[in-house]
Amino acid sequence: MKLLVSGAGGFTGRHFVAAARARGYDVAQLQANLGDREELMREIGEIQPQLVVHLAAIAFVGHANNNAFYDVNVVGTTNLLDALASLVQAPRRILLASSANVYGNCEHSPITEDQTPAPVNHYATSKLAMEYMARIYLPKLPLFFVRPFNYTGPGQDAAFVIPKLVAHFARKADVVELGNLNVEREFNDVRFVAEAYLQLLDKAESGAVYNVCTGNPVTLQAVIDALSRLSDHTMQIKVNPAFVRKNEIYRLCGSPEKLLATTGPLFIPSLEDTLRGMLQMQQS
Repeated sequence: MKLLVSGAGGFTGRHFVAAARARGYDVAQLQANLGDREELMREIGEIQPQLVVHLAAIAFVGHANNNAFYDVNVVGTTNLLDALASLVQAPRRILLASSANVYGNCEHSPITEDQTPAPVNHYATSKLAMEYMARIYLPKLPLFFVRPFNYTGPGQDAAFVIPKLVAHFARKADVVELGNLNVEREFNDVRFVAEAYLQLLDKAESGAVYNVCTGNPVTLQAVIDALSRLSDHTMQIKVNPAFVRKNEIYRLCGSPEKLLATTGPLFIPSLEDTLRGMLQMQQS
């Protein structure tokens, strides 16, 4: 079955494409720039995808250009959906990757899909705007949304906190500078996310939203402690005010009930297994 993946060269995309090919999918990696409507129309017309996974996005919350969030995440997705809507035969399912960041700071956890979104940064706002925009296409395109909570794994950019910590522990650094330490997140494994996406491609309902999460949050200190054990190294942790984000989301924990009711049981690697693999990649 022909599966089109946008953002296939990114962190999530590389892991997802490998998992999809191992499952037997004929994967096509979108080459066109999301800003180029004509090229998107041409390429998608040639591929004629039966399934689509849209991962391409500006995903780093601290990205310097706020306009880029909307140019890529909203306008770029609009261009992609226009190209898909122009096909004579619509794809069977279209997965659009949103983000759990759309929930903002919630008083109650774990967060379900019924929680009213309250984004507190441009990244999250652009993702929520993308969701609302995409619903315009629902009469013609069988699309659904995933809101992944934090996840990590080998190959993630060092701009993100977990690979940054892993790199410092791997080289036995004396000190690392971080931003907010009083945060609690799910730090799930990208392999779990890829498996969840593959299962949802088979089973998701059109128009539905799915939290991709485990409901198992940990503190950043717990991650640091685990890396210290795995690397047999300790180092000084300093808070750099330049890294402290305004409107930080302090606790983000989701309910996987709807996800698991749809997909069935999923493989969930332990945090230590994830971190061990990341350390080994850094040290090899």
